[in-house]
Parts: sequence; C-alpha cells; structure tokens
Amino acid sequence: QVQFVESGGGLVQAGGSLRLSCAASGSTFRHYDIAWYRQVPGKQRELVASISSGGSTNYADSVKGRFTISRENTKNTAYLQMNNLKPEDTAVYRCNAHFYAADYWGQGTQVTVSS
Repeated sequence: QVQFVESGGGLVQAGGSLRLSCAASGSTFRHYDIAWYRQVPGKQRELVASISSGGSTNYADSVKGRFTISRENTKNTAYLQMNNLKPEDTAVYRCNAHFYAADYWGQGTQVTVSS
C-alpha cells in the first residue's frame, strides 16, 4: 500500500514562507493526481491547490499568487510553496493522492501563522 507523509509545517510570522512536502512510498507516484487541503477545527475542509499527473495546476482564489504546487516524480514528492503567509492560512494541511479508485491521505502537518 502506498503511503504519503507530509512535512514542512511550523510556526511562521505573517509575510513569511514555508514549503510543505508530501513524500510517497512506492513507484507509482507519477500516476497520481495530488492535492493539498487544509482544515481548521469547526470549519469545512478547503481545497488549496492541485496538480494532475500531467502537471496541470489549480488554486483556490484565496491562495492564488501566493502558493505554488509542484511535483518531482523522480523523488516521489509533491510540494506546496507558501509565500506571503497570512494568519488566515493557519490550518492543518494534508495531501491527497488519487488515481482511479485509489485514494490516499497523509496524516497532516500544522501550519501556524502569527500576526
């Protein structure tokens, strides 16, 4: 079974940057569409950004121009570069990978942005 593990979260001041990583085990990573979600307790989970197996990307309006999603298939890793962070970006960020019926989630990484 494929596993996805996030890393890179932490505490940062507003205006700062973080890069999240989503590392996968196994050799089929290149086939997966990858997405980053975030969730705050008591609020609905939000799709932040996605990248298809072919490299097409999409972003939530709230992060356009600040966040960049990318992938390195040779390293079985996807990234979320987050710049100009705002306090409202504070959340648990989780990566999701899916390929046909296969759907996997990482355990999540906490991002906290102080004002």
